[in-house]
Amino acid sequence: MNILAAFIFFTRLPFWKIREVPAECFKHVVPYWPLTGWLTGGIMAGTLWLTGQILPVSLAWIIAIIARLLVTGCLHEDGLADFLDGFGGGTTRERTLAIMKDSHIGSYGVIGLIFYFLLLLQMRNLPLNFLCILVFCGDCWCKFCASQLINCLPYARKEEDSKAKVVYNRMSRQELISAFICGLLPFVLLLPVKMWPATLFPLLAFVLLCRLMKRRLQGYTGDCCGAAFLLCELAFYIGSLVLVYVYAGFGIDFLTDFVSVPFYFH
Repeated sequence: MNILAAFIFFTRLPFWKIREVPAECFKHVVPYWPLTGWLTGGIMAGTLWLTGQILPVSLAWIIAIIARLLVTGCLHEDGLADFLDGFGGGTTRERTLAIMKDSHIGSYGVIGLIFYFLLLLQMRNLPLNFLCILVFCGDCWCKFCASQLINCLPYARKEEDSKAKVVYNRMSRQELISAFICGLLPFVLLLPVKMWPATLFPLLAFVLLCRLMKRRLQGYTGDCCGAAFLLCELAFYIGSLVLVYVYAGFGIDFLTDFVSVPFYFH
């Protein structure tokens, strides 16, 4: 039941039609966030691969991004915009929380989203098959990283002040292990060992974000969770590009395994 609640909460697909889910279940959705990454990341990767058969990778990548935005209802992007507005415009804990709760987007949020998508678009330089795998692996792993906010920090607001009117419960040991497996398994199964160090970049981003939230808010909010996921994912993509370029500098070219013709960066 908690798994169904997670799919209802983190996507806009009509899972709610399957059966009614008790409100209590939504307090336990975060441990299954990486599992929903198998769905959202799979849809994004599948859209990228299908459109990439008939369109340039750059255009297919944009369509894939739009596909995930539609599936999630821009849930995480809304969180990132509110996070940037709050931490950019607020100087105190109370002011930051007030700005983040405001439904209107501010200049920090707009500019931040522009730069976020501009950086995201740089992934178009990778081979299609390799990019599809990165998309799937990154979605799952970075949702696991971001999900650890509920284990590392307390909730910064009262439950009645929450936008979603729910405060997530911390993970049990079994839930933590399950979330870890769901997040890391795609890496083990799909990516070459040379790319496994890319898992460290989201972890570093998470640690920095966690320290920032602890210092400013003494906790986390739902917006912080969404922002953490997208920023961890961005760190993963940038880290993957760094690794590819570093390997290329040492004459290690494993990208040709993912394309039918030699691939060269422009």
